[in-house]
Amino acid sequence: MATTRTTETVFVYGTLTDPDRVEAVLRTLPNADYELGSTAVLEGLRRVEGEYPTLAPGDHTEGQLLAVDERGLEALDRYEGVDRGLYERVAVPREDPDAGEVWVYVGDPDRLGVAERIDWPDGTSLEERVRTYVSNRGVVIRASE
Repeated sequence: MATTRTTETVFVYGTLTDPDRVEAVLRTLPNADYELGSTAVLEGLRRVEGEYPTLAPGDHTEGQLLAVDERGLEALDRYEGVDRGLYERVAVPREDPDAGEVWVYVGDPDRLGVAERIDWPDGTSLEERVRTYVSNRGVVIRASE
């Protein structure tokens, strides 16, 4: 019986827009299946700078779509420090609702040394606060023009 690999799509907007960095993160996986693809825009969240870039409510962010298999997604989680609470991985819908969702990494502004104040909705965790904002503010990923 043949196995089918699930492909996940991740919107990248920082260090992972560099093909060499993607290669460095994913090359340790035997037979890694990934592709740094088309440009896209994340509407409703803007890039802010700290020790590493993250996102905050408002405006938009330009980036790229990175297709990975499940093992690749796990490697990206490790790279982004999800287990250490540096970033949370949240699903954001595509502009075309039939096209599904895209994963986006949002960093904890306090842990990343972001100087400006970032106002997310109330919630018990950063992940919950970001998910609330995404669903209530119509945040979407759209293809670049």
